[in-house]
Amino acid sequence: MTTASPHAHHHAMGLSLHNTAMGLGAVFLLVGVLGFIPGITTNYGAMNFAGHESGAMLLGVFQVSVLHNIVHLLFGAAGIAMARTDRMARMFLLGGGAVYLVLWIYGLIIDWNTAANFVPFNSADNWLHLILGLAMVGLGVWLGRDVTDRTRGTVP
Repeated sequence: MTTASPHAHHHAMGLSLHNTAMGLGAVFLLVGVLGFIPGITTNYGAMNFAGHESGAMLLGVFQVSVLHNIVHLLFGAAGIAMARTDRMARMFLLGGGAVYLVLWIYGLIIDWNTAANFVPFNSADNWLHLILGLAMVGLGVWLGRDVTDRTRGTVP
């Protein structure tokens, strides 16, 4: 008689640490690339390297700059690279989620019309940071709850 892993249903649905980190990494890479495509990014000619003056808007909604797009590309590359092991994929989800929650808090407390808004972000970015942060931390905790035990060999 074989006992199924308590997390077999995650894998059957494609929800594994590896797949989740890989998928999010790919989405971040895509968003970084799309931020450099005129039309998909409106007011493309008004894009600055950084700063709140950047007038470029990804999908006409999210304020972006060259720096903002580069951060998405680097974050995506990190997600794909860290998807190689469960432990690293979990670190990407938890650490990346924590970064997004810090960015959300930062976006709440700064004056968006000053140099403090160097990335830059607007209200849509800020809400997205909250949702991403909660989702990434939640997925890291939920999908990675047995990573420590598995590495010790106590969970099949």
